[in-house]
Amino acid sequence: MPNIIVTSRAGEQITLEARAGMSIMEIIRDASVDDPFALCGGACSCATCHVYVDPAFADRMPAMTEDESDLLDSSDHRQANSRLSCQIPFDPGLDGLRIDIAPDA
Repeated sequence: MPNIIVTSRAGEQITLEARAGMSIMEIIRDASVDDPFALCGGACSCATCHVYVDPAFADRMPAMTEDESDLLDSSDHRQANSRLSCQIPFDPGLDGLRIDIAPDA
């Protein structure tokens, strides 16, 4: 089964099984990696699922929407590789994706 590698806010690295059709947020949330995480449940309205995507996977990410960018602008921790994990659908081409969970706002 494909997987993603997530680094929690505490620095713990966890390998999670991933299924196509789920968002990266759902995979992380269902594994209870960090709290608070994904408070809006994936509605792209809170930015609590802010993550940093491994730059090696940048070209495989869907385009960022204006709403996602606006929410990320509200974070003191935005970086060039910032994304909201609720906006990244998992597909087999993302097998091995490395994600760092951004500091809690």
